[in-house]
Amino acid sequence: MTIEPQEYHEALAQLAWQVELGADEAIGEVAVNRYEEKAKPKPKTATAPPVVEAIDEPVDMSAEAARLVAGCGDLVALRAALEGFDGCALKRGARNTVFSDGNPAASVMIIGEAPGRDEDIQGKPFIGRSGQLLDKMLAAIGLNRNAESPEEAVYITNVLPWRPPQNRDPLVDEIAMMKPFLMRHIALVKPRALLLVGNPSNQTLLETNQGVTRLRGRWHEVAGIPALPIFHPAYLLRMPVKKREAWADLLMLKSKLDEG
Repeated sequence: MTIEPQEYHEALAQLAWQVELGADEAIGEVAVNRYEEKAKPKPKTATAPPVVEAIDEPVDMSAEAARLVAGCGDLVALRAALEGFDGCALKRGARNTVFSDGNPAASVMIIGEAPGRDEDIQGKPFIGRSGQLLDKMLAAIGLNRNAESPEEAVYITNVLPWRPPQNRDPLVDEIAMMKPFLMRHIALVKPRALLLVGNPSNQTLLETNQGVTRLRGRWHEVAGIPALPIFHPAYLLRMPVKKREAWADLLMLKSKLDEG
C-alpha cells in the first residue's frame, strides 16, 4: 500500500495535534475498563505452608524428683540422686549440698528448713549459732548427734539441701520440688519420732498454714510417724522468753522416747 505525501503530512499533523492535547500514549482499539481490571482477583501463587516450631513442654520437676527417688533403696543412692538433681535453681548458688548429719540409725530424726551460711560452707546442717543451741537443748534430754547408740543419737536433715539467697524462707515451688527427696529420706531412716524445727518444716510435712506457735505442744503424725513441732533455735536466740515453752516440748519428746 502506497501512502501519498499529502496523506502522510495530514496524519502527522493530526498526531501532533493529539500529542498537544495530552494523548501521548498508544492505546488499543478497544477501551480498557480500569475499574473492572482492579476488581479481578489476583491469581494465587503457591506458597509454602507456615513453619510451626515445636515448643518444648515444661518439665514437672516435682514429678521428676519423685521418679528419681523411687529407685533409691538406701541413703547412699538417695544422696547421689540429690546431688545429681539439677532442677532446683538454689543448687547453682550453693557451695555444698547439705544432706544430713548424725546417726541414721537414731530414734529421732530432726528436720529443719534450709542451710544457712555456716552450713553451706561446711556441708552439714545446724552447725552455726542456732545449731550450737540445738545441741545444748538435745544434750539436756540426753541426746547427741555424735552418739553411736540409736537411743541417744539424733539424725538431722533439712527440707531444702541448698542455701536460699540471703537466708530467705524457702519458696513454695522450691519446697514442692524437693519434698519427694525429703519424704524418701524419712522412709529410709524410719525414725521412732520426728522433731520438726521451725515453720517451713512444719508447714511442709504437716501440710498446714499454721505456725509453730499454734502447732507446738502436741503430737502430730507424718507418714505414720509421731511428729513434734518445736521453735527454731534461731527464733529462741531472738526470743529467749520462749525457751520455757521449748523446754516443755523437749520433755514431751523425752517422755515419748522413754515409753519405748
